Amino acid sequence: MKRLFDLLLAIAAGLILLIPILLVAVFVKATSAGPAVYWSNRVGRNNKIFRMPKFRTMQINTPAVATHLLTNPDQYLTPIGSFLRKSSLDELPQLWSILCGDMSFVGPRPALFNQDDLIELRTNYQVHTLVPGLTGWAQINGRDELPIPQKVMLDAYYLEHRSFTLDIKILFLTFVKVIQRDGVTH
Repeated sequence: MKRLFDLLLAIAAGLILLIPILLVAVFVKATSAGPAVYWSNRVGRNNKIFRMPKFRTMQINTPAVATHLLTNPDQYLTPIGSFLRKSSLDELPQLWSILCGDMSFVGPRPALFNQDDLIELRTNYQVHTLVPGLTGWAQINGRDELPIPQKVMLDAYYLEHRSFTLDIKILFLTFVKVIQRDGVTH
């Protein structure tokens, strides 16, 4: 049932958001060198690597590490990168990953391929068995501000308590957080 919900919602969201998606792509391309979409190697279900699209918010020469590991992340942002991140518009291309089945609307956010500490902890707590999500329990409880162990505990909570009702609650609270721009540091 979750997969069917994801497919129907992704198709509906893709149709409704088609014009904003095209506009963001044009603005990214017009304000910085490089492609509008950045494909990132991410860790999916059962620690399988998949390619996840995002609108590019960083310059093309940015190291492929988690933003919090960069010495001065602001120096790498494109002119509209900060706005795209704070508004979560950079996440819109992930509708493609949901359609392909690499992601769900709700689940733990997919780790970068080189976030070994996060991957190991998630594996220890069986979180790696979940399909990663566009949003999740950790995102509505701290987002970028959470230390990795706390993030994994929240992901483990979701694993143990997941349900359609919890997913709807997470989607609603995500919408509220995005509108408030809550929990985004870059």
